[in-house]
Amino acid sequence: MTRPHYLDALHGVGVLSSLARFDPHVAGTPPLGLDLADSDIDVLCHAPDPKEFTIAVRAAFGNHPGFAARQWVSGGRPVIANFEAEGWTFELFGSRQPTEEQIGWRHFRIEQRLLSIGGEALRTLVMDERRKGLKTEPAFAAVLHLSGNPYEALLRLETWSDEALADVLSWSIA
Repeated sequence: MTRPHYLDALHGVGVLSSLARFDPHVAGTPPLGLDLADSDIDVLCHAPDPKEFTIAVRAAFGNHPGFAARQWVSGGRPVIANFEAEGWTFELFGSRQPTEEQIGWRHFRIEQRLLSIGGEALRTLVMDERRKGLKTEPAFAAVLHLSGNPYEALLRLETWSDEALADVLSWSIA
C-alpha cells in the first residue's frame, strides 16, 4: 500500500490546524524530497508551556495508534510526541525555544538552501548516503566532506552566502 504525500497526510490528520497556536513548522526529509520508506513527518512547535503542549497534543492525537509523549530531562526539556496516521509516523517536537530558533529548524533551512543551490546532483548524492543508512545531517556532511560533528558542521554553514555555499558544492558534487 502506498502512503499519501506528506502534505495530504498532514491535512488529513489536521496536524497544522490542531497545533496552530504553537507555531508549527514542518521539517525533516519529506519536504526536502529526501525521505525513505521509513521516514517520519517532523513538526517543530514553540511550546513555552510544555504541560499545555502535552495536553493539546494528547487531546488532538492521543487516540492514534502508537501515540506516546515524553519530555526530555535536559536541553530545555522539550516534549516529543509520536503517533501513526495516514501511513506515516508523525513526530511532534515542542520546545520552549521559538520554532525558527530551534536547531532542527536551522538544520532544515540550511539543507533547503544547499539543495536549492546543488540541485538534483546534490539530492542524488545525499540520497545515496541515506540509503546506506546515514541520517540526513551526516549524509550532507559526508557528501560535502565536512569534518567533525555533522550537526555542528552544518550549522557552521548557516551564515555563509549562497555564493560561498555554491563554491563548496562545486567541488563536493563535481
